[in-house]
Amino acid sequence: MSDHRRKPPQSPGGGRAAARRGAQQEPPSPSGGRRAANPPSQAPSPSRSAADGPSYPGRAAARRAGQGGRRRAANAAEGAGVAEGAGGSGGGGRRRTGGGGSGSGSGPGGRGPGRPPKKRFIDYPRWGKTGWRHWMPSWKQVTSLTIAFFGTLVGIAGIAYAMVQVPDPNLASKAENNVYYWDDNTPMIATGGEVNRQIVTIDRIPQAMQNAVISAENKSFMDDSGVDPMGIARALKNMATGGETQGGSTITQQYVKNSMLNQSQTVTRKFKELFISIKVGAKSSKKEIMAGYLNTSYYGRGAYGIQAAARTYYGVDSDKLNPSQCAFLAALLKGPTYFDPAGAVDIDPRATPESNKRNSMERWKWILDEEVKDGHLTAAERAKFTDYPTPGPIKKNAQMAGQIGYLVSLANSYVKANTEPKVSSDQLAQGGYQIHTTFNKQKVAELEASVKKVRDKNLKPDTRKLTPSETKNTTLALDGGYVDKFVQFGGATVDPKDGAIIAIYGGTDATQHFTNNADESGAQVGSTFKPFVLAAAMTHGARDPKGEPVQDDSERTKVSPKSVFSGKNDLVINTYDGKPWINGDTKAPWTQQNDDGESKPKVTLREAMELSMNSPYVQLGQDVGTDKVHDAAVAAGLKVSPSNGLDDYKNSVTYSIGTSSPSAIRMAGAYATFAAHGTQNDPFSVTSVLKNGNTIYKHEKKSKVAFDANVADTVTDVLKGVVEKGTGTPAQLDDGREVAGKTGTTDDNKSAWFIGYTPQLTTSIGMWRLDDKAEGKKKTFLSMFGTAGKEKVHGNSFPAQIWHDYMSQAVKGLPKADFTEPSEDPGKMIWAPGTSPSPTPSQTTPSQTPTTKAPTTPATTPSTTPPTTPTDTPTTPCAPLDWNCHHTPGGGSTSPTPSTTATRPGNGGGGNNGNDFSD
Repeated sequence: MSDHRRKPPQSPGGGRAAARRGAQQEPPSPSGGRRAANPPSQAPSPSRSAADGPSYPGRAAARRAGQGGRRRAANAAEGAGVAEGAGGSGGGGRRRTGGGGSGSGSGPGGRGPGRPPKKRFIDYPRWGKTGWRHWMPSWKQVTSLTIAFFGTLVGIAGIAYAMVQVPDPNLASKAENNVYYWDDNTPMIATGGEVNRQIVTIDRIPQAMQNAVISAENKSFMDDSGVDPMGIARALKNMATGGETQGGSTITQQYVKNSMLNQSQTVTRKFKELFISIKVGAKSSKKEIMAGYLNTSYYGRGAYGIQAAARTYYGVDSDKLNPSQCAFLAALLKGPTYFDPAGAVDIDPRATPESNKRNSMERWKWILDEEVKDGHLTAAERAKFTDYPTPGPIKKNAQMAGQIGYLVSLANSYVKANTEPKVSSDQLAQGGYQIHTTFNKQKVAELEASVKKVRDKNLKPDTRKLTPSETKNTTLALDGGYVDKFVQFGGATVDPKDGAIIAIYGGTDATQHFTNNADESGAQVGSTFKPFVLAAAMTHGARDPKGEPVQDDSERTKVSPKSVFSGKNDLVINTYDGKPWINGDTKAPWTQQNDDGESKPKVTLREAMELSMNSPYVQLGQDVGTDKVHDAAVAAGLKVSPSNGLDDYKNSVTYSIGTSSPSAIRMAGAYATFAAHGTQNDPFSVTSVLKNGNTIYKHEKKSKVAFDANVADTVTDVLKGVVEKGTGTPAQLDDGREVAGKTGTTDDNKSAWFIGYTPQLTTSIGMWRLDDKAEGKKKTFLSMFGTAGKEKVHGNSFPAQIWHDYMSQAVKGLPKADFTEPSEDPGKMIWAPGTSPSPTPSQTTPSQTPTTKAPTTPATTPSTTPPTTPTDTPTTPCAPLDWNCHHTPGGGSTSPTPSTTATRPGNGGGGNNGNDFSD
């Protein structure tokens, strides 16, 4: 044991002081001594000798030593494992309470071992706890926080309840205008705003009407407290998760919702609605709530409240309504846009009279049946109301006549589809929005005038009939063969640089012809679909005819417009691996006809486009794959929808010649992609939407690359030839501007199209026959044989004429601009089966002298031996890209002959066959 640990000897006769000093040297008791001993490192006092014994520096020094010990306790314990001080176990503290031998120095809180921490208002993190317990609140803290939280909620709820006001029906549901603006921000039209509302007391509202809405909307109305907590929870959850917003489910909550001028679907509004509903339920009687609900609800046709609805739909006061009429009006509360049998296509094109009447009849019947179940009607009373209570006709809004109604309908469709949160049809109907559109007032008027000029000059719907000899040329002739009846036009103009819809032609009059023909799908587009086939061939290429599944584009050959295909009429179409394509109906090989029976043994793809021949492009579609053609069409901007058949006909052999039916807007937008060098912009009709001075929507341009620029420019170059020397020559502009475009005519002559563009504007014009007013029978497209006195209506007739007249005006003031020339040929020149690398004399003209270029393989001399007849050779079919195999005129093959890589300049033939913004 160290000398410093031994008890020092006491001097004899030391007296009290010596005894006291001796006592200070004793080891501390477990309860702790009063002072700490000198640390071992303290040197003896220089004033005393070693013989005098140890030195005692006094109380002040001991106190300072103890304070120093507290500061150094932790380090001393860590380094030596033993606290050096009197007793050797504490941290050198002045006072100790049970300081054991831990040597830990100061405890939590920094106040030394055993010493109580300084008291804190909230003991968190908790003193005296280590590890996770240091951060775990005590049960007292948790209980206190819970009580405080719920107390705060109760306080906030009490304040909110006291502050909200019961709604005043006289201030609720005021109709506001929707104001629509042209592209120059000048007003186009202000719709709505007619305040058609009159408050009536509950005694003037028939009990049948009250019963109808209770059975339809809130069966527990007479007993509930006015709120549905589960309904509120569902609404909040849907808003939080991005789901569909929904209102309160009780009549009280719906009344409050109707009465609140701010109809935004927000959490704040939902909470405010909740407190108002609670207060209304507590302060108002059920009769007052019912009267308020029926007086503030919107019933469509500009009618707010039950009195206005009774006058609008049935021409009677509200107290004269019978139970059947009450059930009809109660059905409207589900949403008048979709339950008014007159339709609301100016708000939503889907809200047609046919679909709305069906919706209304089903709900009317259901409400009456529910009233029987709920005891509001007896079965005998219900049996009296079997006939649907058809309301009076809707009053036409003269402001919506002409093209204005179609423009408003298109803008409304865009607003509902693109705002976030969504603006509903009924919210639009109630007004208050400022909608800035892309429509140009002058160009809309010019497009309408161009259509009217051609229509009035050529069509005689009430007098022109098919002659008996002509009747056999048409598949359908209605109303005694009046062939100019039911002829319709649709058109649209799109700006290629951003997709803005500049003008549309939707029909003769939006208040008489309800379908928007610019946005309607159904009329097949015919040969105007062929540019997408050519774009797919240059982008993806024809498949290698090995008869094996093609894995990727590396097994394909990109095709040049100079490539030569057979343009024969009734050509047998093969799949890409050389096998005849079998018609599923007849189980026979498919043979493709050209328009008017035109036939050429060899044409380039460029020539086939110019002459609009079908057989080359049907075969090209098979070589490339109609799935790739579909992809190219979608990439260009066509929209897949159940109504346009873009997916339905994807695997059809005739898909490549336009059996699908995109809208005029979508076709204009897709051609605009070629005009924009392969950059695709979705068509849009609204630039911004404001509500109460706040912008709730602003259009942002989102461009996508659909095709390589050289591919798009090559398509444009080919389509230039269509207008310069092909079927589209009637579309040539008088000022010599460059125009690219394509004609289209369909089977049975049921539609005809011309779609063309300059570098600045793209316009599509369609023409078809359709009796879309025929109620109760399926709408059927009719043949146009004999229409306007023509044996057959082609795309280069009336559609091209309208396009020419309109675009001649539309481009005035725009600088002349030329299309970009292709930088190179994007594909390889190939010879399809049934063609020969040597041009025949009939195909060579002074302006079409064939040329050759150096072969890439050892040169050989093209065979000059005439092809043998089918009787001389086997009829084994050739693979589509087997350049050394030659079809005979009868569809067989000859012995292989050497071929060269000779090319021909592109000028050749094409065909007509085949057969949405919001389509």
